[in-house]
Amino acid sequence: MSDNNKRLVARWGDNLMDNYGTPPIGIVSGYGSILVGEDGKEYIDLLAGIAVNALGQAHPKVVEAVTEQISTLGHVSNLFASQPVIDVAEKLRARVGDTSARVIFANSGAEANEAAFKLARLTGRRRILAAEHGFHGRTMGSLAMTGQPGKRKAFEPMPMGVEFYPYGDLDYLRKLVEINPTDTAAIILEPIQGETGVIPAPEGFLQGVRALCDENGMLMIVDEVQTGVGRTGEFFAHTAAGVKPDVITMAKGLGAGLPVGACIARGAAAKLFTPGSHGTTFGGNPVVCAAANVVLDLLDEDFLAEVARKGELFVRELSTIPYIMQIRGRGLMLGAVLNAPVAKQIVAKGLEHGLILNAPAADVIRLTPPLIITDEEITRAAAGLAAVVEEIEKEEA
Repeated sequence: MSDNNKRLVARWGDNLMDNYGTPPIGIVSGYGSILVGEDGKEYIDLLAGIAVNALGQAHPKVVEAVTEQISTLGHVSNLFASQPVIDVAEKLRARVGDTSARVIFANSGAEANEAAFKLARLTGRRRILAAEHGFHGRTMGSLAMTGQPGKRKAFEPMPMGVEFYPYGDLDYLRKLVEINPTDTAAIILEPIQGETGVIPAPEGFLQGVRALCDENGMLMIVDEVQTGVGRTGEFFAHTAAGVKPDVITMAKGLGAGLPVGACIARGAAAKLFTPGSHGTTFGGNPVVCAAANVVLDLLDEDFLAEVARKGELFVRELSTIPYIMQIRGRGLMLGAVLNAPVAKQIVAKGLEHGLILNAPAADVIRLTPPLIITDEEITRAAAGLAAVVEEIEKEEA
């Protein structure tokens, strides 16, 4: 580590709270799928700011749109209308494919899930059923729906009314609903659980949840915060199952690195919020919506097909690495399952090889690169990961 980098991370430790720990390196710039460290070293970004930088760094169309917007109109709050905000809402409604759909903007996925939580309560029912090991955010409402006790424990008591079911177990979920179907407001799930290690829903599960919600007058809430915006090769991951949720939450890739989330409801759910029932000062301001408009314009069918193709290429390249037992996920949301709990070691050593990686579990490497990553960068990244694994194998021998 260079002296400049040591000084930078030391300043982080001196000035910021310790909820993240001290980062190993500082980043000063980037272009496309490449990040540049404080010491000038380049890294292939296989995390994209945790599935956020869909168009990578410094995309010229994003830079142009945001620069023009901030030079014209920055923030006015949601007490006034502005063109970029309406444009994004119209485009999202079109992606949902339902004229009854309505949008409320937020600053993050957690806030989008907070809005969904409140929509569920506005049905007049109290119970919300959420998946074990699921992740919906760290605010109190979204955390209450997060099926990871370790993340909730220090902040208990949580908001009441949330109960958990094993992800993918439709029989268990049905029995849970039957305990009190008339007071069950919603079932929330991720099409692919990202923070647990990239675990896709079993075949038929989303369809079963949709049917169960229809039978009992409940909302089906699909958290597309990580899986949405083309991450899996479809704009929304749930469309692969052929279902239509009542509520969709999204964020991450929507703003091309700027903080914007959205909660989209259709049908009766779209009418639950009334004036004064929910709000946000910054959510969906003109500047972040200028970036979101670029994302939505670029992610056409050809772009999404390329994401799917690149994902297949990445899977082929990763499949040649002996340490990897299984590759889960779709498109450019992949989880490489290892044959030993060495994921954190691989992440640390990956920096030495110019790779930015992530370990959501002890035996899983999560790969969510920018959607514009090139074939050459994918091949180079897989070769670098293979070299990292080989070094670790030698050290373990």
